[in-house]
Amino acid sequence: MKKWLKTALIVVGGLVLVLFIGLAWYTRGEAHKMVIHPMETREMPGETPADYGLPFEEVAVTTADGLQLVGWYIAGENGAAVIAQHGYKGTRANLLYTAQVLHEHGYGVLLSTFRTHDASEGERITLGKEEMQDFDAWYQFLLEREDVDPARIAIFGESYGGTLATKYATQNPEIRALILHSALATFTDSVDKVVYHYTGLPPFPFSPMMMFWAGQEIDLDVSTVDATVWIRDVHCPVFVLQGGQDDHISIDSGQKLYDAANEPKEYWFEPGAAHHGLDENPYKEEFEERVIAFYDQHLLAE
Repeated sequence: MKKWLKTALIVVGGLVLVLFIGLAWYTRGEAHKMVIHPMETREMPGETPADYGLPFEEVAVTTADGLQLVGWYIAGENGAAVIAQHGYKGTRANLLYTAQVLHEHGYGVLLSTFRTHDASEGERITLGKEEMQDFDAWYQFLLEREDVDPARIAIFGESYGGTLATKYATQNPEIRALILHSALATFTDSVDKVVYHYTGLPPFPFSPMMMFWAGQEIDLDVSTVDATVWIRDVHCPVFVLQGGQDDHISIDSGQKLYDAANEPKEYWFEPGAAHHGLDENPYKEEFEERVIAFYDQHLLAE
């Protein structure tokens, strides 16, 4: 081999190695930002139930592993209560309109938070590995309410909150009904959109590298974050809502969840709706009708 060619190959090989090391370093940093969420970087609620004319209580629970979570509770009149769970890096204020709709129809509403979100304690987002303790703490809170019938507790999960609500419903057969609004079917299906939305980076080569580093950060195989598998073990009624203009998750997430779910189940796909956009105009009226009809049928019917 000629000396100049050998030198050129060494230089190119060195540049490729430097580029790979740089990509690994960069994507590890971005993955860290996706799963580590310190208080000073978080979004906080910009509104409270009072802005919607709703009477409410500031409430808090402590998880089995000792974290304090904050929430709002709006008492109902019909004995049924809905845990309204926000999505990834969201706040309890994200579901205030849903809470208003439910309250107007007599439902109690618990606007809950996950660890590492809002003003709740914790610094790691673990994609369901530890958050089941959060759901359980909130469920136990409702069991202690005199205005709540333990046989009439449901969940409304938005986006990431819906994905993890699916997992929790497999562990708690006492959940009587489950609504999933723009829930991720699987993390791997939606990782390209998730990475692009939250970092602005193109899918390749960043998505697989960030999946790897995120898994290392929280000691979890992220390919196991799969609500299409979990939902097969959910035996309460399920209502899946999905918009066709969703830029956060795979648009076929809703269909995949619906197909994998057990009966009784319902599916509402709206081609023009954005990510968890079915509670916005021009769909608000239909959203109210469908959500209340579903909960009335499965929580209030004798």
